[in-house]
Amino acid sequence: MFGSVTVPVWVAVLIGLAAAWAVYDRIMAPSVRWVLRSRANRVLDEVGARLKLEIRPFQRTRRQALIDVLVYDERVQETAAAYARQHDMPRDLVTDRIREYAREIVPAFNAYFYFRVGYRVGRWITRSLYRVRVGRSDDGALGRVSGDATVVFVMNHRSNMDYILAAFLVADHAALSYAVGEWARIWPLQQLIRSMGAYFVRRNSQDPLYRRVLERYIVKATEAGVAQAIYPEGGLSRDGRMRAPKLGALDYMVRGFHPEGDRDLVFVPLGINYDRVLEDRTLLAALDPGAHKPGALRAVATTCGFAWRQAILMIRSQWQSFGYACVNFGAPISMREYAASRSIDFRRLGKEERFARVGELAGHLMGAVARLIPVLPVPLVATVFLQSPGEALSGIEIKSRVEALAERLEAAGAHVYVPQRDRDFAVTAGLQMLTLRRLVEESDGRYSARPSELHVLQYYANSIAHLVV
Repeated sequence: MFGSVTVPVWVAVLIGLAAAWAVYDRIMAPSVRWVLRSRANRVLDEVGARLKLEIRPFQRTRRQALIDVLVYDERVQETAAAYARQHDMPRDLVTDRIREYAREIVPAFNAYFYFRVGYRVGRWITRSLYRVRVGRSDDGALGRVSGDATVVFVMNHRSNMDYILAAFLVADHAALSYAVGEWARIWPLQQLIRSMGAYFVRRNSQDPLYRRVLERYIVKATEAGVAQAIYPEGGLSRDGRMRAPKLGALDYMVRGFHPEGDRDLVFVPLGINYDRVLEDRTLLAALDPGAHKPGALRAVATTCGFAWRQAILMIRSQWQSFGYACVNFGAPISMREYAASRSIDFRRLGKEERFARVGELAGHLMGAVARLIPVLPVPLVATVFLQSPGEALSGIEIKSRVEALAERLEAAGAHVYVPQRDRDFAVTAGLQMLTLRRLVEESDGRYSARPSELHVLQYYANSIAHLVV
């Protein structure tokens, strides 16, 4: 009865693994979920009193419930039926594919991760790399936006830092939901991003099933009043200039908007600019069709090498910040007022006419964003060097030309950010950044643009080129 039983080692290992998994699945995982949920609820109670735009019930709904709502949405099911007939596929198979898309898109918002982890990490990263500034903010206009409205922050897309910077700076207003590309779908980054309320999108997907699921998620989130952030350009600027807007997400948001409904849809323009964009050379290389395209491993190695070099500089106390990162907030644009002034009801328009009107709206919003883009020291000084690329300039000549350019920009209504309210300091800061990066070289007290780096200087000058008249 008490004799020993001999089993192979591999069986013992399998039994041990099964037992460990059972302990994790039945005891540890539920306990961890309970702890995280209780902490999230405490954070919700704490931040709920100070947020200008409250966290909506939609964001607090269990993720699986939202997935089921999407899968069995009436319009999704109509598309599924048509897809099944067109491709001669069993309906169950089509439904499984829809469920896969819904799982991919739907976030898993957790207030604890957003306000305790994400906010603190975002603040640390941005403040470690940049001198972060809010140049212009119409707090009075933002304060007058109804708490029931769906607020969407519309911004230009300069860097992947935009996600972190925007979420950090609007944390007192709202918990933002935004779209993230497939580049971030790696473990464990995707779990953290989902917990921050973001949803993943496949850029330029032509799959009608996927597009319908994505559309219905955005429509439902908008109807539920979820605060969101969108980049109408659809991707990062490659040459520093703003790209033509893409209409997908914007169309999804407005196609079901009821001009006389209970909930207004309010767009808040937001302009972002940097003295240094971390991805500048990579973005410029993408413009050259003959340039060698590095693979994923090379890209990771390059990123790690850059981080390592910065760490070495920090250890040696030689590291300097990447200059200024500045954000300007514009006046809110009410869709209720916009539609009334133009006698538009997007719900009643045919597809072609609706797209034309959405294009007009996109142009209006991006025009507002373009006027808000901050003029920073590096773009100012880069513009001066490009006006006379072969000329060597003294420090006094550079300051004089930057002063004249800044006055022209301000006269045209541009928002010129002057650090410490000292133009001389601004010129010195911009020139120092360009010299440290070897985009500009100094000889006998005179400065000139390096011919091999003119394309990089042009990239920064392009960020404010539309403001120069």
